[in-house]
Amino acid sequence: MKNLLSTFIGVLISFAALSNNSSVKDRQIVEEGENRIVVAKDGSGHFKTVQEAINAVPDFRNATTIIFIKNGIYKEKLNLSASKRMVKMLGESLEKTIITNDDYAQKKNRFGEEMGTSGSSGFYIYGDSFTAENITFENSAGPVGQAVALWIAGDKARFFNCRILGFQDTLYTYGKGSRQYFYKCYISGTVDFIFGSATAIFEDCTIYCKKAGYITAASTPDTSKYGYVFKNCKIEGSADVGTVYLGRPWRPAAKTVFLNCELSAVIRPEGWHNWGKESNEKTAFYAEYKNIGKGAESSKRVSWTKQLSDEEAKGYSMVEIFNGWDPRLLK
Repeated sequence: MKNLLSTFIGVLISFAALSNNSSVKDRQIVEEGENRIVVAKDGSGHFKTVQEAINAVPDFRNATTIIFIKNGIYKEKLNLSASKRMVKMLGESLEKTIITNDDYAQKKNRFGEEMGTSGSSGFYIYGDSFTAENITFENSAGPVGQAVALWIAGDKARFFNCRILGFQDTLYTYGKGSRQYFYKCYISGTVDFIFGSATAIFEDCTIYCKKAGYITAASTPDTSKYGYVFKNCKIEGSADVGTVYLGRPWRPAAKTVFLNCELSAVIRPEGWHNWGKESNEKTAFYAEYKNIGKGAESSKRVSWTKQLSDEEAKGYSMVEIFNGWDPRLLK
């Protein structure tokens, strides 16, 4: 009995030693068939930084790896490579789990060159099937030009109850052909603060316009049927009344639609802008459907946009937009 007890204690000691080991393999915990990695600034988790946890995710794994991030401000420049698939980042709380960076386009890198818009991002997401929940993603550089908080290239990216904060160019939906879903998220900015070429749905989100500008700057490829789709969202902010456009086309075939949204008085009566090119009016697709609020009045909208009919609005189902993918499943 004594020998068995000694053996059991030895196993516990060995397990504790393994838990404190710095190797990737030994720092992973398996819970209910899923890998779970804990990040905590105070050292109570497996890693103190988010990037260390990302690096620990097995490459090309066909099962979900959860990275649980405890409350704290994590000032990091993160990269989730294409080999890191099916990663779910779960924050302890929305307002206290903050991933932040303060790079901006004109800032010099270590080679003395300007970072540019893409280079300013605080988080690069290349891996497919990425999920984030209860996390604040922030670019804290302020009103200094382009300063990206999130840069997303991977397909099937999902964000639930997240905050994405910045000024100009806050959220870069970079991936051509990428499908991205934002549910009950809060997104803030000034100029073109949701931009890029992905097909993205924003559902039950709050879009906060800090100053006069443009909410969207889609660069939808001409081969894509859908670009940005806003459903049941609230568009509000501290911008002056009538100073914010719903969007302008970064590329000629830009597509953006607002359906059943509440548009506050910050929205300009004309609604949309052609980016100074009349030719864009023939190629961009901008539409609305049954929006409400002081900013939803359609009588003064520019003539080259449209109000969808009931029949046309039926084409904006989740299945149609995402070509069969339903991001609400397997949350």
